Amino acid sequence: MHRFPHLRQDVAASLVVFLVALPLCVGVAVASGVPAELGLVTGIVGGLVTGLLPGSSLQVSGPAAGLTVLVFEAVDSYGLPALGVIVLAAGLLQLAMGALRLGRWFRAMSLSVIEGMLAGIGLVLIAGQLYSAAGLEAPAGGVDKILGMPGAAADALAGREALASLAVGAGAIVVTVLWRRLPGPAGAVPGALAAVLLATAVTAALAVPVATVEVTGLLGSVQPPGPDAFGVLMDVGVLGTVVAFALIASAESLFSAAAVDRLHTGPRTRYNRELMAQGAGNTVCGLLGALPMTAVIVRSSANVQAGARTKASRVLHGVWLLLFAALLPSALAWIPLPALAGILIHAGWKLIPFRGLVSLWRGQRGEALILVVTAVSIVVVNMFEGVLIGLALSVVKTAWESSKVKLEVMDKGAGPVQVHLSGNATFLRLPKILDTLESLPQDRPVELDLTALHHLDHAVSTALSHWAERHSGADTPPVRLTTR
Repeated sequence: MHRFPHLRQDVAASLVVFLVALPLCVGVAVASGVPAELGLVTGIVGGLVTGLLPGSSLQVSGPAAGLTVLVFEAVDSYGLPALGVIVLAAGLLQLAMGALRLGRWFRAMSLSVIEGMLAGIGLVLIAGQLYSAAGLEAPAGGVDKILGMPGAAADALAGREALASLAVGAGAIVVTVLWRRLPGPAGAVPGALAAVLLATAVTAALAVPVATVEVTGLLGSVQPPGPDAFGVLMDVGVLGTVVAFALIASAESLFSAAAVDRLHTGPRTRYNRELMAQGAGNTVCGLLGALPMTAVIVRSSANVQAGARTKASRVLHGVWLLLFAALLPSALAWIPLPALAGILIHAGWKLIPFRGLVSLWRGQRGEALILVVTAVSIVVVNMFEGVLIGLALSVVKTAWESSKVKLEVMDKGAGPVQVHLSGNATFLRLPKILDTLESLPQDRPVELDLTALHHLDHAVSTALSHWAERHSGADTPPVRLTTR
């Protein structure tokens, strides 16, 4: 015990994390359109591979709801055999970014873009899982999912089996939300696990006609990509998906690490090493043909709150997942799919930062607008392009705010008109600057003082020179430019 002074706390915490992770691993896999066992494989790798590597000591990795939409689109477009190749390439890209010490730069990403990305994922996830909760097939696109809801609701209300399926899904949501309020030891059981267990027991006892998880066995589900599968990397769309996987998984993991660091007083995250740990985990997941992984805030916060002290807790949670997958895989076949849909609807709802959006709207409406536009873009277009739109808006907003320039015009009625520019004169403020200068009297000399400018970009400098030449014509008093 002297060698492992915190073993008791870490073992207890690992069991809690295992119970939280189990239904989420299965649910994320089913929602991603892959065998349920692959979700367990990713959780196992997250514990036994990423968990052993340096970086963050207490955050836990595994399949995440945040990548569900992107994985589903990739499997739907390129097939399940291509998933391993995409995840493998994304993992290698993460390793390269970590080796180049790019991990800390993810902390510079706009928080509004990240929250908008998660909100967009949440909206698409909720829309898709509402169909699954009713036992219906969801349309492919995010907009089609939302527009098809009235028709899906009519179909669900017209059939007894769909109503029964919806009831199971709704019950799972209610249990997930309310279970933690129970007093005593019962309340310590994770709500998602309680919802799955209760839904399984009720549907089995009452013979409720709902779809259940299809089980193929752990070894049957693991399909390492063969040499022929790597040909998909010649497709530009696949390469874009690889980049999206790597960037989104990295951003979510490192933001999660920052959040987890605020929950405990232990060692701080080393971001470049954590990025490499995530890359190593995704590389292994790709070689096994499994789902991509990220650090998951739900499991990580459960780990901290359960009293974990070292990385042993997250490694042990992977051991428990491995034992379950090896010894009890047939138990998955009893789990009703509507219950998993309900759990993921709840997870999607938690991805939408309602309180944060209200706070942003009151204090920083520009950031709130970026969040909303990013989320809507992901729903309307797709994940990768939606994030790019959000990043572009963030860059434009930052450039606009950093290009504040102040123009002071002093006209004493006689002598030259004095104009003082201060701040940052960039092309974004050029229309305002030229409008002011061109409104000056044409029959008076002008003294243009630029000494107080912090920055003068080439576009503004050129435009000022051209204006000065035009103003200092044959019949017009000269312009005197004063610079540093």
